Amino acid sequence: MSERTRIKRIPKRGHYDRETIDAILDEAFICHVGFVVDGQPYVIPTAFGRVGDTLYIHGSSASRMLRELSKGVKACLTVTHVDGLVLARSAFHHSINYRSVVVLGRARPVDEDAEKIDALRVITEHIVPGRWAEVRWPSEIELKATSVLSMQIDEASAKVRSGPPVDDDDDLALRVWAGVLPLAIGTGEPIADEFTDPAAAAPEYVANYRRPR
Repeated sequence: MSERTRIKRIPKRGHYDRETIDAILDEAFICHVGFVVDGQPYVIPTAFGRVGDTLYIHGSSASRMLRELSKGVKACLTVTHVDGLVLARSAFHHSINYRSVVVLGRARPVDEDAEKIDALRVITEHIVPGRWAEVRWPSEIELKATSVLSMQIDEASAKVRSGPPVDDDDDLALRVWAGVLPLAIGTGEPIADEFTDPAAAAPEYVANYRRPR
């Protein structure tokens, strides 16, 4: 934690321990990366993966985001989970149960092929655990067409809201339903493409896909 990542609004919701921060990061597979180019802010969604204190993101070598971040500009990486809609008796006290993380820092390009391949493995396994062992690894041409950046988790904080609505005492007698509508990521039946053997069952890690929680 740093002064820049200290939670100012409703500080009791702030968490700075790595166990909480890592758990929120590891459940997500899409992050949003904010940066500024020539005075214009951009926030771009992208896939990511984590190993230890390092976050990896990747994309096309032609990506403006990756080109700019590789220069070492200041960046902000965030993830958010929405766990429920908090429905209060008043419009003012409606809220959302959520878990979020903000990471501040600078990214560095991953240029060495061995680390780049390992980073792509980390991202793949972060999104679909078990997948890397089955797929063809990137070719030399594909590696050149792919940029990978790493970002250290040096400045980070989490913010969590949970529990029921907090209504004003005068509103508690109102005949209005109040409570929490839980939300969660769900999966459907796997759909094989036209080139997959119709007799082949989806692998266990696909058929029983779940995000860690």
